[in-house]
Amino acid sequence: MNYLDEQFIKTSDQRKWLMKTEKLSKEFAKRADYYDRNGAFPFENFDALKTEGYLQLTIPKEFGGYGLSLYEFLLVQEKIAQGDGATALSLGWHLGLMMHLHVTKKWDEEIYKHVCQDVILNKTLINSAATEPNSGSPARGGKPETTAVREKDTWIINGKKIFTSLAPALDYFIVPATIEETGEIGDFLIPRETPGVVIEETWDTVGMRATRSDDLILTNVRLQESALVERKEKKERPSAQGWLLHIPACYIGIALAARNEAVSFAKTYQPTSLPHPIKEVPEVRRKIAEIDIKLTTARTLLYTTADKWDESPQQERGKLAYDLAVTKMIVTNTAVEVVDLAMRIVGGQSLYSSNPLQRYYRDVRAGLHNPPSDDITYKILGDRAFSE
Repeated sequence: MNYLDEQFIKTSDQRKWLMKTEKLSKEFAKRADYYDRNGAFPFENFDALKTEGYLQLTIPKEFGGYGLSLYEFLLVQEKIAQGDGATALSLGWHLGLMMHLHVTKKWDEEIYKHVCQDVILNKTLINSAATEPNSGSPARGGKPETTAVREKDTWIINGKKIFTSLAPALDYFIVPATIEETGEIGDFLIPRETPGVVIEETWDTVGMRATRSDDLILTNVRLQESALVERKEKKERPSAQGWLLHIPACYIGIALAARNEAVSFAKTYQPTSLPHPIKEVPEVRRKIAEIDIKLTTARTLLYTTADKWDESPQQERGKLAYDLAVTKMIVTNTAVEVVDLAMRIVGGQSLYSSNPLQRYYRDVRAGLHNPPSDDITYKILGDRAFSE
């Protein structure tokens, strides 16, 4: 690990997790190009994560998990992303949701406990499938066109979801649907093997290709009454969901990989016009320094916000909604800037399809479209300023 990896380690346990994760990350880096080129889900990476117990990192200790804090979760996310951003983002959705469900306690404890045990014993994966073609991201308040109709003691679900990350590997889908009877929005827990659940392979993007965020088609999916795990309440103010910091942690991890690639290139690349490698060129050194300043600034914000979250009582965390939104925006945009600077150092060779920088460039831009988007962050901050 270099000095940037050491920067935010505070305990011996964190160091152990990072050293363990670094080994996995290096293995993932060897396969990242293959999965990206083929738009294939990295099953091999997830087999390794399952074997090493990573699916239970954020499950509380009382339910058999490791009970990592948000701060520790982000350290792991960032390191995995240095090897393969798509694997990190995919894992982050699962780990973040398991953390979120424990923190909010919105589910019946027995259902949550059952899912935890399933994850630990059977290595199952879970993610939310919330975005729809017409209503867009739920972060913008769109009401699901997916419907839930009650029939005696069962629910019948029909609808379509897009951007379903980890689709080929998921064992559980958390699906928001409009309850026809009341007009409420409810979250339904749907096991993959339920009849009527189909994955349509539509994912064809330039970035984060290996997340395989395909479409989820639900046709007359019949569920038990207990499948309704949460009735959504209307938000009067921005919600504070600390677990979503896994998103900027992933993208700043990709930026760290780009920085390291640029440094490595500069140490060895020597054009015929110079008597030494380009690492001796003042402008190259200035750009690397600029990168390190940006990374340190963004990561300090990221880990300071995570610390605030971990140390705040549950009833006080709602106040951090604005901090979380600002952190996501600043860190993600910084990641984009860092990758661009790294490519300027490497020059035209950074555009070779064999060069990982072109993958970092494509992957890191996906962060601009993960929630909350920049325009939402500007809006809520502007609204807050003028509501005083």
